Amino acid sequence: MRVLASILAVILTLIAFTALPDDSTFLKTLAEGGRAEVEAGELAANKGTNDAVRKFGMMMVKDHGAANDKIEGVAKAKGLALPTAFSREKSDMLNQLRSQEGPRFDQEYLAHMVSSHEKTVELLKSEIASGKASDTKALAQELLPTVQAHLKEAYRLTGQHDKAAALTEG
Repeated sequence: MRVLASILAVILTLIAFTALPDDSTFLKTLAEGGRAEVEAGELAANKGTNDAVRKFGMMMVKDHGAANDKIEGVAKAKGLALPTAFSREKSDMLNQLRSQEGPRFDQEYLAHMVSSHEKTVELLKSEIASGKASDTKALAQELLPTVQAHLKEAYRLTGQHDKAAALTEG
């Protein structure tokens, strides 16, 4: 019975490790998300009806543009080609934003900002905890505070002040 339990423990551990994204998947996911944030930010800067939304969009263009350069540098050092086209999910999101006007655009854009930054925070934390390469872990550690600041501001802009405060405390 102990042998069976030991074998099961080893198998479950192996399954858990294979479920983690490898470093190339991490970089590709991060690069695509960053490019989408820049494009969505450009839309917000131009289509936003609220000054805070336009300002947030410009911050996304600037900050994610800089992060994209860092991601590209790490990928290049690894000899990894990053995606040049958006996945269906990112394309659909951007098309949805393009089709919105007025306050509805602002609402859709901010909802996307909350969702995408929540996912990115988790992706970065996962890489920091479980990444295999020191360069990608260092990149994740470098980018995390900025992404958390973006999430905090997105929470604030959507009226989720309790979540914004929790990020400050955590």
